[in-house]
Amino acid sequence: MKWFALRSILAVVGLLVVLGLLLHFVSKLGVALQQAAGSPPDLSGVWAAPRLPNGFLPSNFSPDAPPPMQPWAVKRCEMIGCAKGPAGRAKDDTMDPYLISCAPFGVPRLLNHVDPFEIIQSKTRVLMIFETGNSIRQIWTDGRAHPSDLDPSWMGDAVGHWDGDTLAVDTIGFKDKSWLDNAGHPHTDALHITERIRRVDHDTLEDGFTFDDPKAYSRSWTSKIIYKLHPDWSVREDITCEDRILMDLKARKDRVYPSQPYPMDFPLEAIPLPDVANAK
Repeated sequence: MKWFALRSILAVVGLLVVLGLLLHFVSKLGVALQQAAGSPPDLSGVWAAPRLPNGFLPSNFSPDAPPPMQPWAVKRCEMIGCAKGPAGRAKDDTMDPYLISCAPFGVPRLLNHVDPFEIIQSKTRVLMIFETGNSIRQIWTDGRAHPSDLDPSWMGDAVGHWDGDTLAVDTIGFKDKSWLDNAGHPHTDALHITERIRRVDHDTLEDGFTFDDPKAYSRSWTSKIIYKLHPDWSVREDITCEDRILMDLKARKDRVYPSQPYPMDFPLEAIPLPDVANAK
């Protein structure tokens, strides 16, 4: 009887192993069939980087050792404590442009953040819709080059092409006001990022980065992030500095409609305006 039970258990384990291998090969076969048909791999879906056991991502693109910074960048990092704070963040986040000025995260910082993003793919471009600040990144895949009169932006100008099963992306034209990552590492307007994005399997997306910024770093350096698919997730609304916006609206309301509660009753036409002319 015991031998029969043992054989049954081994049979079930063997079946599970075979099914796992079968699913793996089916996923690989699907990618191969897409390439054979001349269509690029499908990267669409809602993705997020898996968190570490303590609940946080590495807050920088170089978690094992500091990136090769120029002397001025080293001094700046010493001032704010790059990667010295909780969960590898900057120790002094009072210099964080996002926290002090409601500035956008921008690229590449958005790609090293805990919030998810959604990829929507068409023949001419790949869209990344980030939950953080509801930011949108466009990667053009229609063969265009970077504009010659490029205006700097928080997201940069991204163009890409398909190299087999990999989306090769080239991004330049950054503003120099954002942090490179949550650890506080700097970058300049000379930042040039190349990426190789590929779907390793159905549930896994890999993004390999090469950073080149001769004004801030002594040499090029690389990083890699793995994202996991979340088919039951959606990108939610996220208003940057919403608390400050609501506080400002309340302060304005208090000056004009001091007797009204907040949020105010609507429609506004039913609320009598204060007699400013006779106000003492």
